[in-house]
Amino acid sequence: MSGLKTWSIIALLLACPQVFASILDAPLSQFFQQRLAGISDEVSVVVKTPDAQLPPCPLPDFSMPGNGRLWGNVSVLARCGNDKRYIQAEVRATGNYVVATQVLPRGSVINESLVQLKRGRLDQLPPRAMLDISQASNAVTLRDIAPNQPILLSMVRQSWRVKAGQRVQVVAAGEGFSVNSEGKALNNAAVAQNARVRMDSGQVVNGVVDLDGNILINL
Repeated sequence: MSGLKTWSIIALLLACPQVFASILDAPLSQFFQQRLAGISDEVSVVVKTPDAQLPPCPLPDFSMPGNGRLWGNVSVLARCGNDKRYIQAEVRATGNYVVATQVLPRGSVINESLVQLKRGRLDQLPPRAMLDISQASNAVTLRDIAPNQPILLSMVRQSWRVKAGQRVQVVAAGEGFSVNSEGKALNNAAVAQNARVRMDSGQVVNGVVDLDGNILINL
């Protein structure tokens, strides 16, 4: 009879996995749902820290550094008044990410027909996976990419808007004035990247490339 009772208890526990859930799984899931709004529409959190080591209040104030990881194994600061504790948790997030639709040889310029969005577990992707398909537009591959392979930001670079040796317009702007002049670019640069320009006078200046390929200098 004792054996039957033991198996009955085990069956009950297996049927009710919430028995094992941490008291902070739900509030932490809500915290990360807010952080991942617009990126993931399905978020759950499993707290790894034992309940005995959790903060003394049922609803702590949670916070993370601005550059902290969004999913996977994370460390969250929980505050209950003056009590501060770090909680270890696993964040599981599902959403869209960018994959190649066909083989993309190194040096390929990507267009919309070469990539698509795929839905899956974001926390199981390699770091710096591309989540926004617009990031792939006109990007150049730095390595061969296989069909259906998640595209990482480290696998591509933006197309050069300015190339070394090219004649460019330099626009120096300050409060109430703007001065245009010309020079020769000394490096390749994409939009929003820094470019060095040798002016016709011989002076070398630094600025940021705009959408039109001009070099902007804020004074």
